[in-house]
Amino acid sequence: MAAYDVCNGDADGLFALRQLRLAEPLSATLITGLKREIALLQRVPAAAGDQVTVLDLSLARNREALERLLAAGAYLRWYDHHEPGAIPSHPNLQVHIDTDPRVCTSMLVDRALAGRFRPWAIAAAYGDNLTESAQALADTLGLDAAQRAALQRLGEAVNYNAYGEDPTDAVIAPAALFKWLTQFDDAFAAAQAPLIAHLEATRQADLAAAEALPPQHANAHSAVYVLPDAPWSRRVLGSFANRLAQRAPDRAHAVLRVRPDGTYLVSVRAPLAAARGADTLARAFGGGGRPAAAGIDRLPQARLPQFVARFASWWATD
Repeated sequence: MAAYDVCNGDADGLFALRQLRLAEPLSATLITGLKREIALLQRVPAAAGDQVTVLDLSLARNREALERLLAAGAYLRWYDHHEPGAIPSHPNLQVHIDTDPRVCTSMLVDRALAGRFRPWAIAAAYGDNLTESAQALADTLGLDAAQRAALQRLGEAVNYNAYGEDPTDAVIAPAALFKWLTQFDDAFAAAQAPLIAHLEATRQADLAAAEALPPQHANAHSAVYVLPDAPWSRRVLGSFANRLAQRAPDRAHAVLRVRPDGTYLVSVRAPLAAARGADTLARAFGGGGRPAAAGIDRLPQARLPQFVARFASWWATD
């Protein structure tokens, strides 16, 4: 029997897996990637009796591969917080999916494990821009301000590392980062490591470059930023969108990056005060995601004016 761990390479996916493997040690083949590498299940060659654990990946975007693995006789356990579409009913499939915009995958694992490794879930929530949820979990442990800041730094730095167009954009490949994380049972110890300090320093430098650019379209309800195609912009896209959302919680934000083929990569953040609708808007342009945060992989230049117009009015009545 073979085992496979399949997860998003951001803080939420990696920290969800870290919690599970602390609770259930297992030698498994890891399949992960950058944040936008969502269709990872197609890389799994599982056969009858094999075990597959999936974390922080959209079931809707992996449905065909899921059905193939179930038909082959594999057993799958799935933790996620993205909209799944219709969930197959199968004796070999165990699903833990909650699309509440206040939860992330690591929080679902924390829930299943009764909080045994909660600091990892807190760090993941910070990394997923779920600051209120992270603070609420931190309250349950009585964490002080310094401890909260350490977990926030860990979550944001690891989450930042997962953005990029190409594996060379990342400071460290997500699979290598998870291997590095396995030396730490304690999230606080990981937060103090030199690698996290390096990731955070790079993140801050990239954010400074992004913040030097003014929005190209803005009104009282929304702002749209367009970044050039560069290694720093490929890394910073999501972190910049999160920072904008935190600074102006009543405003929606879209951060676009010009791709080499002339299309745009888009990261959408609903207003934190009205964390809904981002996924619906993104799907109208071929993207997807969660109600609070979504993305579009390739927005054609010809559709940019349409996107900007719809985005500008999408939350205007909230």
